[in-house]
Amino acid sequence: MRVADEGTENIVVKLFRLIGAAVVAGVLVALIALPVVGSTGVSARNASDSFQNMPSDLKTTPPPEKTVLYDTSGKPIATFFDKYRESVRLEQVNPIMKKAIVAIEDSRFYEHGALDPKGAIRALATNVEAGETAQGGSTLTQQYVKNLLVENAKTDEEYRAVTAPTAGRKLRELRYAIDIEHKMSKDQILEGYLNIAYFGGGAYGVQAAAKRYFSKPASKLNLEQAALLAGITKNPSAFDPTRNPKDARNRRDTVINRMAELKIVTRAEADAAAKKPIKLNETKPEGGCETGTAPFFCEYVRHEMVDILAKGKKDDKSIENAKRQLQRGGFTIRTTLDPQAQKAAQNGILSRVGVKNDRSAAQTMVEPGTGKIRAMAVNRKFGTKRKKGETVLNLAADVAHGGGYGYTAGSTFKIFTLAAALDKGIPIRTSINSPQTITISGFKGCKGEGFEPWRVSNAGDSEAGNFNLRNGTWHSVNTFYAELEKRVGLCESVKMAERFGLRQVTGKPLKQIPSQVLGANEVDVTSLAAAYAGFAARGKYCPPVAITEVTDPDGRALKLPKTQCKQAVDEDVADQVNDILRGVLTKGTAAGIGNVGRPAAGKTGTCEEFTCALFAGYTPDLASAVWYGDADYPWKNRVYGIYGATIPGPIWAQSMREALKGKPVRSFSEPSNRFGDVEEISVPDVQGMSVRIARSTLEGAGFDVSVSTRPVRSNEARGTVARTSPAGGTQLEEGSNVTIFVSDGTGNRQDLGNGNGNSGRNGNGNGFEWPFGD
Repeated sequence: MRVADEGTENIVVKLFRLIGAAVVAGVLVALIALPVVGSTGVSARNASDSFQNMPSDLKTTPPPEKTVLYDTSGKPIATFFDKYRESVRLEQVNPIMKKAIVAIEDSRFYEHGALDPKGAIRALATNVEAGETAQGGSTLTQQYVKNLLVENAKTDEEYRAVTAPTAGRKLRELRYAIDIEHKMSKDQILEGYLNIAYFGGGAYGVQAAAKRYFSKPASKLNLEQAALLAGITKNPSAFDPTRNPKDARNRRDTVINRMAELKIVTRAEADAAAKKPIKLNETKPEGGCETGTAPFFCEYVRHEMVDILAKGKKDDKSIENAKRQLQRGGFTIRTTLDPQAQKAAQNGILSRVGVKNDRSAAQTMVEPGTGKIRAMAVNRKFGTKRKKGETVLNLAADVAHGGGYGYTAGSTFKIFTLAAALDKGIPIRTSINSPQTITISGFKGCKGEGFEPWRVSNAGDSEAGNFNLRNGTWHSVNTFYAELEKRVGLCESVKMAERFGLRQVTGKPLKQIPSQVLGANEVDVTSLAAAYAGFAARGKYCPPVAITEVTDPDGRALKLPKTQCKQAVDEDVADQVNDILRGVLTKGTAAGIGNVGRPAAGKTGTCEEFTCALFAGYTPDLASAVWYGDADYPWKNRVYGIYGATIPGPIWAQSMREALKGKPVRSFSEPSNRFGDVEEISVPDVQGMSVRIARSTLEGAGFDVSVSTRPVRSNEARGTVARTSPAGGTQLEEGSNVTIFVSDGTGNRQDLGNGNGNSGRNGNGNGFEWPFGD
């Protein structure tokens, strides 16, 4: 039975206008969905009765958008998405694309409302004749509604409900469509549809599709490209040009021909376009930190964003909702990452610790005075394939930002006891006898708790002697700092580190134990770099900051936590610390690691039991901390022979040079006279003197004196002074140690020289210059 001809169609249209859209729409939709004529009576009647009582206000959230992270230059670092989508305004879409989608999906879109009566009658006739639902009759507005409902389905049950092939679902969609037609203009509906429709290949929305298949924005699409995209939406899997190019081309040509029929393009234009093969220029959507240019910094930001979106809540539900919001929210995240510094940090690490190295290295750079993280680099690739050396642990960060076990800080922690000593008013010239090994008792914690006697040793015999705050720091003398911590107070030393933001890598307070001065607490290089940046900023500490601005798809800014900078110590104290640590790079444990081309200060560190090594340093404009060790088994594998100056120090120096290249050179503020200082004086020449007279002379000059127990070969009389170390004439600070070497009187030592007859001290044959500590 034929139920639809032109006359019938006109009657329905008139009926639609007379008795209202709601009743007729309900009947038509029911008839279309239930094509068997014998069944339509009751179903259609029931459908029309319930249609008017259906809720019409469609409550949905915006479709998921991709979230993009940007560095300080405006370049994207990484992208997060649940579905790869990039919404655009209608004016950002080439008109030929708009015409193509309307032509193939709903050519009368601008002429009808939520329901197209003519289209519905045609669909009804086709379905009745076929005995099944062969044609849907949905308008573009109805398709938009369906897509919205699908996008907002949060469970499998909800998804099945909004995609079920039932009359009830069709009626609900139409009811919502009628409401949308009243609230939105046609252009707004078309814009919404173009942004929500799925175009295959993981691309949601026309902008994402244009970039996915042609690596261009939707505004640059030509006729054949627009027709290809418009044809995909009917069946994205079947017409995906990357999977089914032949079917995709046939479908494209169908769209082009329809556009010619509607006189959108001429027949000649259509024929020319149809003759062209499909030419793709793919850009596959890639998301997540592993595809970014700074994956470990990205991971740090990801954790920050989850915390921001969860509003600080730590329960599982809040965290999961925040993660989902980050993937779907379409946020624009402006970060602190400086591309020049990031490249420098990465190059510095990889120049000495390769990707496939058994050891690992990590580095973070922080800007003094702001806390902004300018770089974060790790030698490993970010990923889950451990056998290929990948890791998802952020080796530069604490647990809260994706880090792992952390690592002991080594002697980089001595800076805080130094600052505490100066803050307490202990003069720089304070001399402390520092033997090779010492046992110290009497430490008290902040709550008055006591500790067992602590036995501590230096790294080598040459570090024994009397030291002051300057040379004790330069040479990183453990026994000196153990005694200094006792004088300052364990509690005061720990609290000084906490003033500069230091906590254990787990987030717990620092352990208050005597060995904390030697770096017994597990930390991370990001927190350490931020702490050292506080000294570079003359005592102003700022917590690490990775995000400067976050806006949603509508341009509204999210409220971010405020950076709480504080003056951790007086500027005078920080200036003096900076001045002392500058000597580490010129006269101390890091002498010779490389000039960074501007005033700099720093401190070496070797982890407990030689499990790793660190270097932390800074200029007035940038601070950096570098760690080197075993990321997988940090408590097992030792790196004997590796100190802070052997691998971490050179990494730091190279990275800083490149990061600051082209930047203005600034100097540290000169320290005041508040803490006094150590005067440099010349070591007297006591060669040939008796040991008693030599000792008296050296001590009278202000030096601490020790005598080597092993005589050395010399042409000086037996029992007299053969030489000293350092040699006579050397400029040393008052209180420094000078070692006397006694002659064995065995005669002229020219045969022990350098083979040119000019052996001896200063090359004049007056005494052989033996190495210090021989």
